Order: sequence, then structure tokens, then C-alpha cells
Amino acid sequence: MSQSTPTLAQLQRGLQLSEQIAALEAELAALFSGSPAPKAVAAVAAVAAPVAKAPAAVKKGGISAAGRARIVAAQKARWAKIRADKAPAPKAKAAKTTGKKKRVVSPEVKAKLSAAMKARWAAAKAGKGPSPTSKKK
Repeated sequence: MSQSTPTLAQLQRGLQLSEQIAALEAELAALFSGSPAPKAVAAVAAVAAPVAKAPAAVKKGGISAAGRARIVAAQKARWAKIRADKAPAPKAKAAKTTGKKKRVVSPEVKAKLSAAMKARWAAAKAGKGPSPTSKKK
């Protein structure tokens, strides 16, 4: 027979039964002895077992530290994969798709262009022509 902690309802019922038994025994003793019945009910109540507290709730489930570490590592790996998929590819220098060769200007042509621009700026400052930065319409 195993012992278990009685519930509150069981303790209350046990107290009620013991009070009834004590009252009946006192009445039986008074019946045969001719003396008045003692207050057995008060004595029984004083001796009765204290009311037990309800058992504390036991935490069920949970996860070990190792299990939590595995979950965290897997989640970090998932996010790293998502970030890698969304990251733009490194930009390479754009190659011209026209297939044309880059023009090379000789030093003589550069000198002619420079002289023409200087003359144009001088004319614009003197008020003889449009400014080199003005838009043509």
C-alpha cells in the first residue's frame, strides 16, 4: 500500500467523520455511565491533522541547454543563407556593350581644342558671344 498526500477534500471528509465518531462515542459513554457527555468534538478538532497545501505545480517540458544551442545555431544558419541570397553581387566595372573603340585624341588636337575654348571664353567675357556654359536652344 503506497502512501500519498491526501487532498484537501479528503482531509475535510476525514475530520468530519472523526468528529461524528467522537460525538457518537461520547453519547454512548453518557448513555451507560449516566454522566453528561464531555465536549469531545472540540478535542477532536484540536487533534485533527493540519490542512495540507496543494502540491506545487511541476514544470513540464522545457529544453536543455544543448538543445537550445542547436536551435540557435540552426536559426543563425538560416538567416545567413537568407542574407546571402538577398545580397547584391559585387559590381564589376561595366564594359561598354557597343563594341566601339575608345577614341584617342592626339596632343595636337588637344592643343587646338584648348586654344578654341580659350578664345570662346575670352569672347564671352568681352560680351561678343554666348557663354560656353549657356544652353543652346
